[in-house]
Amino acid sequence: MTPQVLDKLRSLETRYESLMQQVSDPAVQADATAYRTQSKALSEIQPTVEAFREWLRLDQQAAENRDLMAGDDPEMAALAKEELPGLEQQMETLEGQLRLMLVPRDANDDRNVVLEIRGGTGGDEAALFAADLYRMYTRYAERQGWKIDVHTMSENGIGGLKEVVASMEGKGVYGQLKHESGVHRVQRVPATEAAGRIHTSTATVAVLPEAEEVDIHIDAKDLRIDTFCSSGPGGQSVNTTYSAVRITHLPTNTVVSQQDEKSQIKNRQKAMKVLRSRLYEMEMRKQQEAIAKERRGQVGTGERSEKIRTYNFKENRITDHRINFTMHQLTDALDGDLTELINEIKQHVQAEKLRQATEGDSA
Repeated sequence: MTPQVLDKLRSLETRYESLMQQVSDPAVQADATAYRTQSKALSEIQPTVEAFREWLRLDQQAAENRDLMAGDDPEMAALAKEELPGLEQQMETLEGQLRLMLVPRDANDDRNVVLEIRGGTGGDEAALFAADLYRMYTRYAERQGWKIDVHTMSENGIGGLKEVVASMEGKGVYGQLKHESGVHRVQRVPATEAAGRIHTSTATVAVLPEAEEVDIHIDAKDLRIDTFCSSGPGGQSVNTTYSAVRITHLPTNTVVSQQDEKSQIKNRQKAMKVLRSRLYEMEMRKQQEAIAKERRGQVGTGERSEKIRTYNFKENRITDHRINFTMHQLTDALDGDLTELINEIKQHVQAEKLRQATEGDSA
């Protein structure tokens, strides 16, 4: 175990002892809010401290075994030598677990998300690619057992999507999808290309953690709400009822439109849900920029202008440019098999966060 990791663990152990004293203090116990706060902090670090103490016990035992191996008693030396590999294996396993425990946890990981996909450069081909991405994420969501609710969907008439906004609800959705935000690039021969030339098109993906009303306060006077007749499929009643809603958040000029439902109330509720998530993400970005200066090239910056990934159909290849990872299972990935790709990115992020947690931010 590196000195930096040991120092971090010893610091946590010191904090643990301090918190133990505080929750035992009658004055703290008499203050319900203070007691709840300290108890929560204690419970969060207790598993890490207990694992660290077990590692220290094994380390001490391994040291004693080495002393016995160097001693004058051949029988005890043989027993100690036989036992040592098992102790070292247990220590190695614990060390891996401790490293993961030290990685700062994103408080938003357990949230549901609002997923937004839009066709970028490339016209109809970009819209077709956006439809491919939407299908990829919905197939992945189905594999995870998540619930999907479409808010808005704008098609281009040939099976492509100009834009789609949908909610995904389930266990740990944001934690799984948060690194998908950015510009996705496709390289393939379009179905409309007679000469067989490869075209490059793009689509943008935004994964927003769903915000609760308590997270973001929206003042009614900061909203302009317009209603209009819905367009698209749904029959005559859709086009003659002012059920569609457009909400503009005046301070940020953020506009959300919703016309998926026939009920104006339901459309307004869905629009507010998307608006709240977008404003929450804006606030998150401000905090991240202030804390980490949004380090360029780091996975998880969330910059939508970044080209994060390329999908090359000719080579059946996906390359994630942030971590220089390539896999040749494009067909499987587009069918929702994203586990390997997502895990590679998460491991890279965890390693970077652990480095920052144990060595300090060098930015």
